[in-house]
Amino acid sequence: MSKSKKPKGKPILMQGNLAVAYGALDAGMRFFGGYPITPSTEIAEILAKELPKYGGKFIQMEDELGSMASILGASIAGMKSMTATSGPGFSLMQENIGFGMMAEIPCVVVNVQRGGPSTGLPTSPAQGDIMQARWGTHGDHPVIALYPDSVLGCYELTIRAFNLAEKYRTPVILLLDEVIAHMREYVVLPPKEKLKIIDRIKPTVPPEWYKHYKDNPKYISPLASFGEGYRFHITGLAHDENGFPTQVPDEIQAMMDRLLKKVTDNLDDIIQIEAFEMDDAEIAIFAAGVVARSAKEAIIKARKLGIKVGLVRPLTIWPFPDIDVEMMLENTKATIIAEMNQGQLINEIKRVTKYGYHSKFIKLQKYNGLIITPDEILEKIMAVK
Repeated sequence: MSKSKKPKGKPILMQGNLAVAYGALDAGMRFFGGYPITPSTEIAEILAKELPKYGGKFIQMEDELGSMASILGASIAGMKSMTATSGPGFSLMQENIGFGMMAEIPCVVVNVQRGGPSTGLPTSPAQGDIMQARWGTHGDHPVIALYPDSVLGCYELTIRAFNLAEKYRTPVILLLDEVIAHMREYVVLPPKEKLKIIDRIKPTVPPEWYKHYKDNPKYISPLASFGEGYRFHITGLAHDENGFPTQVPDEIQAMMDRLLKKVTDNLDDIIQIEAFEMDDAEIAIFAAGVVARSAKEAIIKARKLGIKVGLVRPLTIWPFPDIDVEMMLENTKATIIAEMNQGQLINEIKRVTKYGYHSKFIKLQKYNGLIITPDEILEKIMAVK
């Protein structure tokens, strides 16, 4: 599909990975560095063909370590950049993701999850990387991670991932399920002129006044690129406002506070969550990605039986939507936590609701390479109605 023929304004059949690729292009991404890995490879294949048409660059690196390094370098040079991988490659990227967090380099990392650990189930779905997305790299740091549940959601949240990365100067993770990445749905893409695209803030001060890591009330700083006449230093070491390594405790604390607060002070802007049939729900289902799709079908069936049940679905999985989840679950008598792993989200729900107003939490966990079906969720609903 060429740039000139990309359809807009009418329903088209589109795969999830294709939607990610075109979302990235429409967000202004012009550099992709990656390494093939199932089930994300279509993203690289599509961008290898399409990026040159947009004046962009595609490079296949020797491995995932190099892939992550390449997109950090491209971003420092001024290009919106992205890579795509799956679980084993995501593990290899963690050190450089940490460097991107510390050096405050905007970029997007797509992780199309598959069964693990190790080589695991290369062609089967799983949701085992949720905690890795939050805690995969060492040290204290915030994380922004988004989680679509549809093909159109892949397109929209890819654009949102770039917007958040550029605005808050940080790597942003897009988590997909294998099923969402490979499924096809009819979607209507919005006209380009109606998209909200955020580009990085450029400095307006003379080069000699520029501070690459200058604090401000919103913890959002202008970002100069290499080659634009501004001199600054980039390092993974603790650094001062100019980026030079420091051992001064006050400067180190200011740096660490900025990393955290640029996210925690902007939660209202970053967090998105969907409530489906939650207005009168007595039973709640908490689910993300493809499991949320099964949950919606189960809820429709349960509602026809007169059971008041609803869904809480995080579009932003990190930072975890503590306040929203707490409020939405406040009046429910039970919460079913459905996830395709051995239990990564249930403890977050328990943490958020630790002061207790539930009669019970119900686990629904599946990690054998198959998705959780609507009937399996409905069975859990029937058991607690």
